[in-house]
Amino acid sequence: MSETFQKFLTRVAEAAEQSTLVKMTLSKPAQKHDELRNVYVKPVLIKEKRLFAFTYHYERRDEVKNYDAVQMFDILEEMLPTRFLNAVLFTVSEDVTLLVSSKGKATIQTKKVQGCREQNLEHDKQKSRLVNPANPWWYQLGLTTREGKVTADMQHKFKQIYKYAEIVESLIKPMKFAGTVYIADMGAGKGYLTFALYELLTQKLSMDVDIKGVEIRPDLVLKINEIINSNHLKGLEFVESSIEAYHPEKLDVLIALHACNTATDDAIASGIRAGAELIVCAPCCHKQIRQEMECSGKVDAITRYGIFLERQAVMITDTIRALILEYFGYKTQVMEFIEMEHTPKNVLLVGRKTSKEPKKSEILQQIKELKAQYGIESHYLETVLDLKP
Repeated sequence: MSETFQKFLTRVAEAAEQSTLVKMTLSKPAQKHDELRNVYVKPVLIKEKRLFAFTYHYERRDEVKNYDAVQMFDILEEMLPTRFLNAVLFTVSEDVTLLVSSKGKATIQTKKVQGCREQNLEHDKQKSRLVNPANPWWYQLGLTTREGKVTADMQHKFKQIYKYAEIVESLIKPMKFAGTVYIADMGAGKGYLTFALYELLTQKLSMDVDIKGVEIRPDLVLKINEIINSNHLKGLEFVESSIEAYHPEKLDVLIALHACNTATDDAIASGIRAGAELIVCAPCCHKQIRQEMECSGKVDAITRYGIFLERQAVMITDTIRALILEYFGYKTQVMEFIEMEHTPKNVLLVGRKTSKEPKKSEILQQIKELKAQYGIESHYLETVLDLKP
């Protein structure tokens, strides 16, 4: 190590020993494509022991590790100038800057500060995120690298996952649950959104949960349960079942995202029968209503165009679902799930259980008129709930 680097480390050692080190930064990566962009160091007091907190700022995540003085100097010797070309030591009375030129020449600049700084030995907490890609299950699910960076081909998927977490947080936070919250995620598939839900509720909202991911494919159930068990995720489990056949004893929240065609209706019916406080659905395809509309022969200026027929079938299907939820005492809301550029299946249908008595006769009349207008004999959700408008 050159004399200049040794001089800088000596200044750091003196500041650490004399308790005058306020903070330190390492910046300007030696390799332009290094995922680690900079490092922030500050003294902390943890259980009466003075340590140094290193905050590693990567492109898409932060990581905090605590070291003693010896470990700190080992890391600095390793990183300067191999990984970082600039370093700044901030003490109570001066700033000491280490600069390395493009040709490898190192210089030190010292600047006195006005007044006197004070140390802050409080331990900084990591920023609380709704979904943290650094958690190991995201790598095991195939969305990130081992270092917690979202892979290029999963950027859109992770954005959808994060958007989902934001929406679910806004729906669940105002609600009052007593004790364990029982949740069923119907048609959970590869588990992306189920894990996001679990992470949000347990790590961000500190809730006690019992989440069941309902999936019919046994290979997926086996794989996901292995990931759950390897990470010791208490309160999360995948069960092998069709949506239609799954009937939970306790259910506070029902989630059904992209359950195909009438599987969404089976999920909604399950939530209604169980008296779930919150039902959240992102419907997938809408074949049943479209087929009835086509068979009826009732074609108007809009539905005679195939693409508009498809969109009309989507709106009618989900409108009747919303009306049926209202019939059973739910306040309904339809919102955008994620931007159309990421997926065309972007509608989220939300039902919150209320104590307000619904106007059932008016709702039944609305459903009847809507079906008559488009030649629809019955909506599958009516049939499964034995509802006769």
